[in-house]
Amino acid sequence: MSTNQDLRKIVPARHDAKDSTPVRQGGGTTLGRFCVSPTPTPSDLRQDVLWGQLHALTVIAQVGSFTKAAQRLGLSKAAVSQRIAELERAMGQNLIARTTRSVRLSEAGQHLVDDTEASFAQITASLAAARDAVGQPRGLLRVTAPVALGRQHVAPLLTAFFRQYPEIRIELDLSDRLVSLTQEGFDLAIRHTSAPPDTHVAVKLCSSRAMLVASPAYVLAQGRPAHPDELARHACLPYLRPGPAFWLFERSGGVPGSEPERLRVPVQGPLRAGNSEILRDAALAGLGLALLPDFTAAPALAQGSLVEVLAEWRPVDFFGDAIYAVHRWSSSTPRPLRLLVAHLQSCLAQGFA
Repeated sequence: MSTNQDLRKIVPARHDAKDSTPVRQGGGTTLGRFCVSPTPTPSDLRQDVLWGQLHALTVIAQVGSFTKAAQRLGLSKAAVSQRIAELERAMGQNLIARTTRSVRLSEAGQHLVDDTEASFAQITASLAAARDAVGQPRGLLRVTAPVALGRQHVAPLLTAFFRQYPEIRIELDLSDRLVSLTQEGFDLAIRHTSAPPDTHVAVKLCSSRAMLVASPAYVLAQGRPAHPDELARHACLPYLRPGPAFWLFERSGGVPGSEPERLRVPVQGPLRAGNSEILRDAALAGLGLALLPDFTAAPALAQGSLVEVLAEWRPVDFFGDAIYAVHRWSSSTPRPLRLLVAHLQSCLAQGFA
């Protein structure tokens, strides 16, 4: 049986009980009590019924999987698969090459996405602008932030935001990995970096710096280092990264315009961890010296439970020197997103000192 025959639809047909001869109906052939009619060709289809299927294809192209596309669209994975199957039947060809490990668009599928993706983005922006023009701002924002920064400073600021804008909802994902806003469907990323991406809109929320700290008890027992070279004999608590642990310090030169002095110091100690809160707690317990971002160290410094060490030397090239709110560029940024960025910018303007 040919492919076209496989895709034919079975529909009820007129049948003359006195004559079992097949009767032609609407271009199909009557067999018994049913009429077998050919599947409509693309030219027979109402194209407006395919908008949802086309949109699903563009989302799959962005996120790279049916599961993530379903999450973005608020549908089941089976519903997304059905939409793509319907679109492929309508187009008469495969649009997605599926394997056990990946989803890749065929050449025809990529052409469809290239031709329609910008239009769908514009429709989304236009709908958001129309909704924002009236009444209370509302909608869902998906936000990602680093774990420590999100727990300590982003999440606590949301209570006041919700009181002011009760119709806005936020999904806050805390992760220290660098997520893709486009592929994973996030509206906003809070980034601790020195180099925000130039492919996105990056709004600076505040400055930030790294600090070398220790507990007063550790300093009393082991002494306060006066120079980075002395760290070799101290217990240090490095951030967990591949390879041996090194800290890089910089001190301005004594002569105006001269190059700053730089030192790269190997360090070691009883604990390495990939989270600044864990390292802060270890320093509070007197386990050693910790290099922390100021937003993690500041509360303990204010309470006197941690003290800064080697303050005249600036740790460099380890943590970022600013906090940014990063989002995709749009000709009309949704009002809820603008309001959240403005709220964070206002609350964090003074930094963490």
